[in-house]
This record gives sequence, structure tokens and C-alpha cells, in this order.
Amino acid sequence: MSQFSQHSFANEKVLVRVDFNVPLNDKYEITDDTRMRAAIPTIKKILSDGGSVILMSHLGRPKDGPTEKYSLKHLVPHLQQLLNATGQPNVPVLFADDCIGEKAVLTARMLRPGEVLLLENLRFYKEEEKGDKAFAEKLSRLGDVYVNDAFGTAHRAHASTAVIAQFFPKDKRMFGLLMESEVRSAEKVLHEAQKPSVAIIGGAKVSDKILIIENLLERATDIIIGGGMAYTFIKAQGGKIGNSLCEDDRLDTARELMKKAEAKGVRIHLPSDSIIADKFDANANDSAAPSNNIPDGWMGLDIGENACEQFTNVIHKSKTILWNGPMGVFEMAKFQHGTKAIAKAVAEATQKGAFSLVGGGDSVAAVNQFGYADKVSYVSTGGGAMLEYFEGKQLPGIAAVNA
Repeated sequence: MSQFSQHSFANEKVLVRVDFNVPLNDKYEITDDTRMRAAIPTIKKILSDGGSVILMSHLGRPKDGPTEKYSLKHLVPHLQQLLNATGQPNVPVLFADDCIGEKAVLTARMLRPGEVLLLENLRFYKEEEKGDKAFAEKLSRLGDVYVNDAFGTAHRAHASTAVIAQFFPKDKRMFGLLMESEVRSAEKVLHEAQKPSVAIIGGAKVSDKILIIENLLERATDIIIGGGMAYTFIKAQGGKIGNSLCEDDRLDTARELMKKAEAKGVRIHLPSDSIIADKFDANANDSAAPSNNIPDGWMGLDIGENACEQFTNVIHKSKTILWNGPMGVFEMAKFQHGTKAIAKAVAEATQKGAFSLVGGGDSVAAVNQFGYADKVSYVSTGGGAMLEYFEGKQLPGIAAVNA
């Protein structure tokens, strides 16, 4: 059992770093509350133990101190709603219009068991992103226990994620339930993968995914490459890709990765055919073509029918699946078929017993949009953090708690 689950928080003030960096519309309404919902089990456990919760988070990228647009006060009514929906009605949610000021200190001091205090945006202080030690120490004074439950920011060496832990003894600093399940799921893919193991890597640029592909060459049996980045690989093999997206300065890198894969016996799968368009537009004329023979003036915007079948077969045979990045421009209806087909295949393989992890903003958006989020094993909340984890990097937010 985990340290968090075993710990009793009775009469303790628990300072929890959450990732409440949620999108707001121009009326300050939350348009996607996934990250807030993900933190509720951790908050609930502390409250039901008889502890009180002090939540800290960032929101957006405020440039010059306090900004109405980025105030966490806009989140209070919804947080109240989410907590009441857990069967713990009338959990008082208080708000401090600062995170280290007098009001925050006094409200935290007066907080009673069963109450929640949300602090104002950490990034209203430049010290947060600078990883300032004095700022972290001031924050640490607000609670008896520090819980990091913000996997989405674990790759940042910020004051509230990587510096603050040192001000708490080892038995009073820990990961929350969300952070634990994120790390556990990533470990299953990275270090405990059952074979065959497939990584489905998509998105626009090879340069964004070089490190993750290199690290996965040590672990996967198959790597499927789709999205815009596939055309750099196809051109590197001598294919004609028309006006498709291509990083010409990465052709050697692509060739090198394929050579390494061959040497390690890892099969790299590129889309055999593509859905092509005469311009990057939702209403463009579209057609189909072999991926290595796309006419001039046309560009690949999705994987084709044969590629869907080819990739689905690989996924169906796999016991461990990582999916990071879409197969095409799935935001446009004409070019979403490939991404949808992959989502379906991953869900089907999961149903047959495979372990599947979906991570990275666009793939998460896709499984949500197509209704497969609850049909895969795990959907990660941390885009950049998950990528760096799979690149084999040590994440400061994890290292600090484990130190």
C-alpha cells in the first residue's frame, strides 16, 4: 500500500499541490474540468480522515503579477460543486486572495478539519517559476504535511513542485493518489511492459519526439508512426510526399532512428497510404494516395484505409500499448478517421486484456472526443510531464518527494 493511503491525516493541515490549470472561456467558465476532477479522490481522503486541505496551483501564464483572467477565485464554485457531489455535502471552500500573504497565513491557521482553502495563483509571484527557496519556505509554513498531486507540472523545477518538499520531514511529504497512479501507469509501460509492446507516436514534428522514440527503442517491439511526422520518415526513405509537412533538417535523424530500430529488432510501422488534401483546410478537396507517392501540390492530412488496417492489426496483437499523438488533423471532420480508428483499436485491445496508456494533450482530446476515454486502461493528465518521463528524464517534482 502507498504512503498516502496508509497515512492518517486526522487533525493535520495538508498542503496539496494540484494542477488546476484548466481552460476558461471569456466569461471565466471552465470548459474542461478533467484536471480538477482528477484531484478529488486525494482531497476526499484527507477530509474523510479528519484533516483540512490547503490547495495550491497555477493557472495560465500571467506575465505581470495578479491578473483577473488568471485568478483561481473563478474555480471556487465549481470546486465546491465537485466536492459536494462526492457524498460529502457542504464542504466549506474558502479562498485566499494571495498564496503567501497575511490572509493566506491567517485563514490557513484558522482552518478546521473538513474545510478546504484554495490559495490564489502561485504564478502571480515570479518566484514560483524561478524555484525560489525563500518563497517555497513561506508556502511550506501553511501546512503540516506536503502532498504533490500535480503530475502535469512534475517536470518543472518550480518552488511549489520541486523546492518545497525539503521543508517537510520524509514521513510528511508524499504523492497524492493521482500522482501515484500516473507514475504507476507510466512504469507499467516503461519497465514492466508485457510483450508484444507497441508505442503509437503521432503529431506534427519528429524533433518533438526524437528522445521518446530513442528511449522506446529499448523497450517496445513495435513503433507506429503517424501524423505529420510520418512524412519526414517517408521522405528520408526516398518517398515523394508532395507538400506534406516535413522537417528537412531531420531526415538524417529519421534514417538513424530506423537504422537503430533495425539493429534492435524493433519494427517501425509507417502509414502505407494517406488521405491527402490540396490545402490545409477543413473544406479542402481530398483524395487517397500511397504515402510515398503524393502528387505535388497535395499534402497528407490523415492516414489512409490500408494504414488504419495495418496499424489496427499491430495494436490488436499487443499486450502493452502507449499512445502519444494523433494520426492526422483530427480537429477537421474529413481528416479524423485515422485517429478514430486507432482509438477504437486501442479500446478493443484493452478489452482483450492489454494495458493501454494514452497521454499527451491531443491523444487525450481524441479519446475524449470519440468516446473511448473509459475504454482504455489509463488516460494521463500530464502532457509535457509524461513525455519527459518517457524520454527517460528524471522529473524534479518526483525526485523532490523521493529525496
